[in-house]
Amino acid sequence: MIPRIKQLNAMPDYRLRAVFDGGEEVVYDVKDDIATIPDFSVLRTETGLFENFRLDESRTVVSWSESVDLPSDTILEYGERVKTR
Repeated sequence: MIPRIKQLNAMPDYRLRAVFDGGEEVVYDVKDDIATIPDFSVLRTETGLFENFRLDESRTVVSWSESVDLPSDTILEYGERVKTR
């Protein structure tokens, strides 16, 4: 089953903090994607674009444009787990 994002926040330094329906909480660093995926470079060059993400209706894809998006399973798998109390 594809994980669904319950809450998503843009953080400084091109990071996303995501909370999933299952209770998992991660911080995903988008800088590696910006450095390695050509389409993602726009997140660094267009002022304010990174903070203006959209979460699709199914809550499984974060997107900034038609060519720049991240699936929720990637965020969950490669994000750094946040320790909760």
